[in-house]
Amino acid sequence: MRVLICAGGTGGGIYPALAAATALRNRGLPTENILWVGTKGEMEQTLVPRAGIRLETIVGGAIAGVPLHRKLINGSKLLLSVGKAWQIVRRFRPDVMFMTGGYMAFPFTLACRWLGVPIVIYLPDVEPGQSIQFSLRYAEKVGATTKGSAQFVPADKLVVTGYPVRPELRAAADLSLEDALASFDLQPGRPTLMVFGGSRGAQAINRALMSILPELLQIVQIIHISGTFTWDEVDRNAKKLPKALHEFYRPYPYLHDRMGHAFRAADLVVARAGASMLGESPAFGLPSILVPLAWAWRYQKVNADYLCDSGTAVQLTDETLNEKLLPTIQDLLADPDKLAQMHQAARELDVPNGAENLAVLIESVAKTSGKE
Repeated sequence: MRVLICAGGTGGGIYPALAAATALRNRGLPTENILWVGTKGEMEQTLVPRAGIRLETIVGGAIAGVPLHRKLINGSKLLLSVGKAWQIVRRFRPDVMFMTGGYMAFPFTLACRWLGVPIVIYLPDVEPGQSIQFSLRYAEKVGATTKGSAQFVPADKLVVTGYPVRPELRAAADLSLEDALASFDLQPGRPTLMVFGGSRGAQAINRALMSILPELLQIVQIIHISGTFTWDEVDRNAKKLPKALHEFYRPYPYLHDRMGHAFRAADLVVARAGASMLGESPAFGLPSILVPLAWAWRYQKVNADYLCDSGTAVQLTDETLNEKLLPTIQDLLADPDKLAQMHQAARELDVPNGAENLAVLIESVAKTSGKE
C-alpha cells in the first residue's frame, strides 16, 4: 500500500497526520511508501522531515481570514499548483490519499479525483474548516474526533475515530507529577498553570497574561508557551519581572519534545480552541479555559462549545480576557471539587487508540477500493 498524506499550514492538521503516519508504520507500512505533500514555507517543512517522512511542496496560502487581495493572490497560486499536484500523484501512484486539511487540499483533491485515487479525510475540529469542505464530497470515508461532526458529514461516510494524539505526547501522561514538574525546574505543592496559543501564538492571550503576571505568580507557577510570533514581547516582559517571581515563571517560544511534560505538569490550561484541545486535553484529563480565535471560520467556537457542553472547559473571548482572565483562573483554582469534575469529564472524552483507528480506516479504504 502506498499512502499520500495531504496536511499542512498549522499544527492542528500536521500533528494528527504525523500520529496516523506513525501508526501506519507501526502496522508494517514501509516509510518509503508514504509521501507527504504540503505548502512551501509552512511548518510542515520542518516537522515532516524531522519525522523521517519524504515531503514535497507546492505554492499556496491562506484563503480564509485574509484580505480580499490576499485571497486572490493565494487562490491564483493554488490554481497554478493543480498541474504540479497532478504530476506528483501520477508519479507516486498512491493507493489512497489521507487528508487533514491545509491550503493544498483543493489541488490534490482534484488530482486524486482525476486519477482515481480514493480519499480518506480526517476532521481534527468538530466542524470542517474551509480548506477541507470542498474535498468532503469526494471522500470515501471521513474520520472524526467526536460524534459532534455528524451534523456536517453524511452518515454513510462518517467514522468516529477519536483524536490521534502523538505517541510521544501520550506517553507523557504516564509520568509522575514530580518528574513532569522537574523537567521545568518547578516544584510540587503549588498550582501549575499552562498557557499557550498554538504553534504561532496568540497575542491577545499573551498580553492578557502579561498584564496579570505579578498578581498571578503570587499563587501559581506558570508554563507559558507564547508561540514564535510574539516571543520577543513575552521575553522582554519576563526580564522585567521582580526576581522573586522568576522561580515561578517558565516562558518558551515553542515546545515540541516537552509538550507532553507541560500537559502532565499542569492543573489548568489557558489556550485557544484549536483541534488539538479536543484530543490532548482529554488525554491528560486537563481542565481548560478556552479562548476561541474570533476570525478562524467558526470551527474554534464550535470546538470550545463542544468541550464546554461536555463539562471540561469554560470559555472566554478576546474582548473579555483583560477583565475576566484573572478572576476565572482564581475561581477555578480555589474550587478543587469543580476542577475534579472537569478532570473527570475530560478523561471521559479520551479515545486512547485514535491513531490506530485512523490507520485501520486508511487501510480499509485502500482494500475496499481494490487498490491495495
